[in-house]
Amino acid sequence: MRIHLGTDHAGLDFSRHLFEHLSAAGHEVVDHGPTTYDPIDDYPSFCINAALAVVADQRAGVEALGIVFGGSGNGEQIAANKVAGARAALVWSESTALLARQHNDANLIAIGARQHTVDEAVAFIDTFIAEPFSYEERHVRRIAQLAEYEASGAIAGRYVGADVVTDSSAPVAE
Repeated sequence: MRIHLGTDHAGLDFSRHLFEHLSAAGHEVVDHGPTTYDPIDDYPSFCINAALAVVADQRAGVEALGIVFGGSGNGEQIAANKVAGARAALVWSESTALLARQHNDANLIAIGARQHTVDEAVAFIDTFIAEPFSYEERHVRRIAQLAEYEASGAIAGRYVGADVVTDSSAPVAE
């Protein structure tokens, strides 16, 4: 499998360790940066590039997943999810890694390098890579709705809009 990595300075040591771990496990690993430590680097381009590569590979029929790192993983997940076709899940346990694949067919995960040890991150990643999507109808349906919204701004048969109905007569807590 091809595995794409993207990080910032907080995840640089993790990505180096993972490059070795995943390569030793037989995966083709592509590191989208950074390559050197810079405490004020900007993660968006690294994570977006990793997500773009995952989506392009999958569309070309190449088995691929991605992993993005940062201090918390939050910004990195947000960046990856800006790419059409990317489904990046924030992972903080083996259970969330498993469910990201089983239920959401996530093609990337984000991990907070300041939140976990390298050994914990390796366990999350190995779980994520090994777990297939369940293909249960409800999960397939929900993922299709997300893709439909991403492509068109709508979900057939569902209300989606900025003018959310609220009860203006309800008391407001002060």
